Amino acid sequence: MINELEYSIGKLLLQQHKKLMVAESCTGGLIGHRITNVPGSSEYYLGSITAYAYEAKETLLGVKHETLLQHGAVSRETVIEMAYGIRKTLSGQFPMEELIGLSVSGIAGPGGGMPGKPVGLVWFGLSTPDGDHAWKFLWQGDRIANKTISAQQGLQILLDYLTDKLSPDSF
Repeated sequence: MINELEYSIGKLLLQQHKKLMVAESCTGGLIGHRITNVPGSSEYYLGSITAYAYEAKETLLGVKHETLLQHGAVSRETVIEMAYGIRKTLSGQFPMEELIGLSVSGIAGPGGGMPGKPVGLVWFGLSTPDGDHAWKFLWQGDRIANKTISAQQGLQILLDYLTDKLSPDSF
């Protein structure tokens, strides 16, 4: 099933001559899956990296080891580095001003929560020619619900950016 959100994002990316890349952790590729459900998405979607482990975040996305040690994988600092890192991976092929990087990292559950970082905590990052931003949300669902709502929210953040309706960063 394709949601109108994915079509709208595709049309806007084409109109604005932008290319999208996604760095996913807790959503396990669900955002990329939804984007590629739209026929013709290869015109604006370059791909994604599902970087679940610290090592993958460091090696594939350029997240600093110090960032992960100091702030953890589920943090503002990490998602900003993930979003910028995915954007930078293809900067040699495309001008940086055409590239948008979206990232997500969270604790889907049922385990993995800890004091200050409960199950359902999810951070999103967006790296664009206009700057790098991050938002924090706390979901109350089970693992599948948390992944589903996270993918939906990531797409909504992207749509809000493309339509100049982006809310200020969340800290």
